[in-house]
Amino acid sequence: LALPALAAALRGGAPLPRALRRVVTRRRPCSLSATRLPGFEQKVPKLRRAVVPPAENADGWCLGRESVENALAELRAGRPVLVTDDADRENEGDLIFAAENVTPETIAFTVRHTSGVICVALPGSRLDELHLRPMVTRNEDPKGTAFAVTVDLKGGDVTTGISAADRARTIRALADPAAGPERFCRPGHIFPLRARPGGVLERGGHTEAAVDLARLAGFEPAGGLCEVVRDVDGEMSRWDDLRTFAAEHDLVLTTIADLQAYRRAVGDVPAPPQPAPAKGLARSAATRMPTAHGPFEAICYEDPAGHEHVVLVTGDLTSTDAPLVRIHSECATGDLFGSRRCDCGAQLQRALGDIQEAGVGALVYLRGHEGRGIGLRAKLTAYNMQDTGLDTVEANVHQGLPSDARTYEAAAAMLLDLGLDRVRVLTNNPAKCDALEGLGIAVTERVPLVTIPHEDNLAYLLTKQRKMGHRLGLPDEDVADPGYAENAPAAAKRPHRLAR
Repeated sequence: LALPALAAALRGGAPLPRALRRVVTRRRPCSLSATRLPGFEQKVPKLRRAVVPPAENADGWCLGRESVENALAELRAGRPVLVTDDADRENEGDLIFAAENVTPETIAFTVRHTSGVICVALPGSRLDELHLRPMVTRNEDPKGTAFAVTVDLKGGDVTTGISAADRARTIRALADPAAGPERFCRPGHIFPLRARPGGVLERGGHTEAAVDLARLAGFEPAGGLCEVVRDVDGEMSRWDDLRTFAAEHDLVLTTIADLQAYRRAVGDVPAPPQPAPAKGLARSAATRMPTAHGPFEAICYEDPAGHEHVVLVTGDLTSTDAPLVRIHSECATGDLFGSRRCDCGAQLQRALGDIQEAGVGALVYLRGHEGRGIGLRAKLTAYNMQDTGLDTVEANVHQGLPSDARTYEAAAAMLLDLGLDRVRVLTNNPAKCDALEGLGIAVTERVPLVTIPHEDNLAYLLTKQRKMGHRLGLPDEDVADPGYAENAPAAAKRPHRLAR
């Protein structure tokens, strides 16, 4: 009877009966919280200016080798660790734990202090065993995170799948080689991620870090991860927040840069078996191709995504221990139209000449790498942004795209199909050598591929040197050294040896 009387009083504007006034006024307004929005912005301290991790030293260490070794010890003891990525990437920290021995207590702690979207990073071979397909056919994630279909464990003590105990059971089962696809229902509350085969040496992401850390700690290559957020406002925790959080909870803190340096210094992590090239790529055609630099054999490969890659081969690849190889990313503007915004076209021509001069070698031309993997339209948009003052990295990020989305699985598969597992690589980018190493290709030497900068591409080249680690030997100034062209390395000024 109270509700009809209350409604009638409100419609007519009459005062409430005394009994209803007591009912209505008894409840006090809720205090503001992170989930109650009115006036929230006045109650929360402003975000502090993000502090970036310390710079890497000459050997690639950030916090030091001890930080990785301590993290591995913590994982073996069943405790999570805190891992940050590069300041130019996400500048975020993830709680990472070994999937094989995770407990409900670890999950409860993770849910309390993170976004709550708990993921499990797994090798592609394990996801294939479990018949876990990609979540979407076209991945538009700016960082290329490879989400698979979500899952829960079936049966047993699992109820709804969302509790800390249920999620811990699901995560442990994902890491259990004996658990087949029939053990899981789809969708669920755990987000599997497909890690790149080369780990952090191929992609410097938390997905690959979780798998590498679990494997290095002696567990199955499966790691749980979730992004740490600030209690006060739910924003992502940055470097200064993460250091405080680690100290408060006695967590070991390390960085992906340290994990990369550790892998290079200590030795490679045993990688999961690579699929035979026939499963991923297929030779579709081959022909003789005379060029201005000399004759090549052109071999076309098709990959499952529909890209048609080309390898130009000269000489007998089996006649030398480590042939000279160039892995060249597609660049229509530079390679086809001679754009002076980049050095791609000049590098392509010089590489062809250098390989011919060596007598034995191959140039792998990778399709799908336009604009470092963002596509032609986005690259042209980035050019407009560069004309307003952004650099090549900032222009990609401003569009919500990764600074470099390229992967090299196809290149490694083609080299292996050609019988090459040891190569000398023509490149100024050490990260490309690291990626090939992580994919089973031994790089015996990085051979510089030097071109002379000019006014149209100098800013672009300086950005690659400063922000992307390319070894270009440029003066680190905002303007070109007037004498650089005259004093450039001899390799840059040496004319190509053209076939007559």
